[in-house]
Amino acid sequence: MFRKLLFITLKYGALAAVLSSSFLVVVYYLGRHPLLVSPFLDFRVPLYGIFIFFALREFRDYHQGGVLYFVQGMAGSSLMVMWAALLGGLGVWIFGTLEAGFVSEYIEKTLAYLKSFPEEDILRIGKEVYERNLELLPATNAAQLASLYLVQSLVIGLLLGIIMSVILRKQPKT
Repeated sequence: MFRKLLFITLKYGALAAVLSSSFLVVVYYLGRHPLLVSPFLDFRVPLYGIFIFFALREFRDYHQGGVLYFVQGMAGSSLMVMWAALLGGLGVWIFGTLEAGFVSEYIEKTLAYLKSFPEEDILRIGKEVYERNLELLPATNAAQLASLYLVQSLVIGLLLGIIMSVILRKQPKT
């Protein structure tokens, strides 16, 4: 059972990673930096939701006889998102090393955003934290952006996994 779930999630996770990496490149060349988009408008939310749904549905309907427990749904969705996040993070790292402007534009736009903070917001988050972030930002590299992508993907996937596991769960009739 676990081997089937592993294979199904790898298939859908790899496809989601290819699509998200492709979308990331397209968005970048259209003039917006894809890592500076609001998490609520992130393209991974609908993409991961769709692929989690299809992965869990395939596992439930074709390999479990129509039965899917919540734990199986969470395991499957976590595996699918893990594959998509790892492979997508690898795509971000490769793109960031090949396209020199990707990292430098991220640094430039993030610096401009941080410098536009009002004084009361800076005091709220802490002057030391704000200044440390300003100091560390110029040293950002493609590997750090890939790890940021990975962490964001895992958080998005956890939330979507819970929702999809609840929606798709079916217990055997007694």
